[in-house]
Amino acid sequence: ALQLLKQLHFNTIYPTVWNWGYTLYPSKIAEKEIGELARIATPLEEPFEPELGLQGRDVLQEIVEEGHQQGMRVIPWFEFGFMAPSDSELAKRHPDWLTQNVEGVKTKQEGTHERVWLNPFMPEVQQFIQDLIIEIVSNYDVDGIQLDDHFGLPSDLGYDDFTVGLYQQEHQGQLPSTDSKDPEWLSWRANKMTDFLQQLVGAVKDRKKEVLISVSPNPQRFSYQFFLADWSNWVQLGLVDELIVQIYRDSFKSFISELEKPELQLAHSRIPVSVGILTGLKNKFVSSSQIQQQVGAVRRRGFAGVSFFFYETLWKRTEEPLKQRQADFSLLFSLPAEAPELRIDNG
Repeated sequence: ALQLLKQLHFNTIYPTVWNWGYTLYPSKIAEKEIGELARIATPLEEPFEPELGLQGRDVLQEIVEEGHQQGMRVIPWFEFGFMAPSDSELAKRHPDWLTQNVEGVKTKQEGTHERVWLNPFMPEVQQFIQDLIIEIVSNYDVDGIQLDDHFGLPSDLGYDDFTVGLYQQEHQGQLPSTDSKDPEWLSWRANKMTDFLQQLVGAVKDRKKEVLISVSPNPQRFSYQFFLADWSNWVQLGLVDELIVQIYRDSFKSFISELEKPELQLAHSRIPVSVGILTGLKNKFVSSSQIQQQVGAVRRRGFAGVSFFFYETLWKRTEEPLKQRQADFSLLFSLPAEAPELRIDNG
């Protein structure tokens, strides 16, 4: 797989290392909190089988070694962030770590799956997430760590006892608004997310200064209002080395509109900004022509590059024949390109 990507002149891979409530590498931190050292992969087909263990392998180490051998950057992707399946061992072992909405409901439906969210404002949760990331940075020769749209919290959550109590401490006993989109309540929680990111980035850079912080969020307005992730502020604070904004749009007009948003342009003036392009989903095909059109629009505007979500849909889950799809991608990147020069001095 990596050799094929190299032949097609891809220069960076973002292998997932945290999803479905498990690590995809042998983790002492996960073993302590979840009872499982790791498992090997997420089967794309249902039903999901968490008992697929390591099978004696360290897949992340294999990917790092092979990726570097192919001259590619390897930036592990912390895919699920604060999210976990509601029936996961993590949720069962740490029910006190979960947050809830104003009605006291802890679960959220995402597609056919029921999710819960770890409370990102709770010190124990923050320590767990930070320990997982520091473990990767310490034990593997990775080029960076990627956080995505799940490094945040759905804005209708945060009504658990811990968070309400914390809010009251800072507001003379006043309760937070029952309107989850209340501007002050949104801002308070988003600022708490930013505080944790500052702590996390500091810990990563203290361990290995050269490790890059890559963030792949939704567009700013949606990211802030619906996931409390104020990435525009993160960029201004110097917390992000590489930004890859997910612009998963079928409408070309809508895609262009997002590219031209002022907050994206501002980030682009400060750090390398790339654009995340959807190449398909399990139940959705995206044509090569749409991908080519979007890549062209990104290039014309001088962005640092593009990132595709996700590997299996590059040429396996498509309506086009395999050879045609691969030929289309070879035209996209006819020449090798260096990864963008990234700022690693957060001073």
